[in-house]
Amino acid sequence: MLRKIKLLLEMIKFEHTIFALPFAYTGAVLAEKGFPATRTALLILGCMVGARTAAMTFNRLADLPFDAQNPRTRNRHLVIGLVKKTEAWIFFITASVLFFLCAAALNPLTLKLSPIAYAVILAYSYTKRFTWLCHIFLGAALALAPLGGYVAVKGTLTDPAIFILALGVVFWVAGFDILYACMDEEFDRKMGLHSIPAKFGRKKAFLISALCHSLAFFLFATAGYLFGLSYPYYLALFVTAALFIAQRITVNPRDLTGLDMAFFTFNGAISVVIFLGVLLDNLI
Repeated sequence: MLRKIKLLLEMIKFEHTIFALPFAYTGAVLAEKGFPATRTALLILGCMVGARTAAMTFNRLADLPFDAQNPRTRNRHLVIGLVKKTEAWIFFITASVLFFLCAAALNPLTLKLSPIAYAVILAYSYTKRFTWLCHIFLGAALALAPLGGYVAVKGTLTDPAIFILALGVVFWVAGFDILYACMDEEFDRKMGLHSIPAKFGRKKAFLISALCHSLAFFLFATAGYLFGLSYPYYLALFVTAALFIAQRITVNPRDLTGLDMAFFTFNGAISVVIFLGVLLDNLI
């Protein structure tokens, strides 16, 4: 059983939960003006783990026919049979139940909005079939994290500043997802799948990604101003800018060998750094 759980967690790259989870707590801290109560924090964790696990498991199931043909993904657990489809569906249902139970335990608005959030995170898996704006859609799915954390604490979504922060997450995610999609540029064209690299080429994709990250940085700074944050947050933004630049140095259109490190290390660090900046700003 433990081995099977390990395989299921590997299948969905559970460690990548770090991309969205800190932003959920960022939204919660901004609403609470401090770290939320233990019960609320644990329920937010349950929602995030349940939502991402369900979304990623669904994505693996939806993409199974393509993954089996893609040289980059043909060794994934579902493709080679380390995880059976029935097991994946059970995992998906379990994670979905966890998400809805935790949402229901938070407050009425969280429960009311949970089906909309659930639909968005699942719908992403099909966007590459019809639009090269799939990267923006993925960003929108992860941007639900700060909105969800905020409403989990506040019970409302009346402050426009939280939407500015969420929009920043949209472009942050889109920027690094465009880079990641460069690895499948030729495969996507061959299979009739849509992405910015497949439509515009790798060089233009890097430029569009840089534009997305520039917009993300501007929106993060604007959100900080609107929330009245001070020097700990702007110090975090300085580190964020350095991480954006480091990512550009690590990968370029001619050499994608450092892309995995740029994708996970730098972007995981960005979400943590921004969360710590907001948390310290509200604790000092």
